[in-house]
Amino acid sequence: MRVITGTARGRKLMEPRDMTIRPTTDMVKEAIFSIVQFDVPGRRVLDLFAGTGQLGIEAMSRGAGECVFVDNSPASLALVRKNLEICRMQAPVIRADALEYLEGCGKFDLILADPPYHAGAYDKILQKVFGFDILNDGGIILLESMRDQPMPSAPPPYEKGREYRYGKIALTTYRRLST
Repeated sequence: MRVITGTARGRKLMEPRDMTIRPTTDMVKEAIFSIVQFDVPGRRVLDLFAGTGQLGIEAMSRGAGECVFVDNSPASLALVRKNLEICRMQAPVIRADALEYLEGCGKFDLILADPPYHAGAYDKILQKVFGFDILNDGGIILLESMRDQPMPSAPPPYEKGREYRYGKIALTTYRRLST
């Protein structure tokens, strides 16, 4: 795992020692940042189910104004902290249940969510994002899932965007329309 571009370009990130944390592959990470490349600079980003922190670190390397890392696993949070240190970055690293965190987290411009694939969290995450209206106008949530996982539609002022497929992985975008 490495940082693809920006201020921390080329830095090698610490990887998990076992399979309890499933990092996003470099190919999928490149696709994610190709999709949101113009929506990162200066923005407030949430790396939900942070794992190693590589998605949020990539966003920070590309100029995100702030990134908050959230995970419930002490092992994941230790990796995030170590990877931030490797990249000489500072950011809030919060131990919390992702769904509970969404209930009082404030507004974000970009949410990168890579939940455990078989936890059935997608609908619940989206219900919280839509219900608590935590995206700013024009904000995006990008969900990583298994390719065969159906993703729900969105109520106004949100809209479901494109779905992208990369092997067994799917990326689905949702955007909050300006009101």
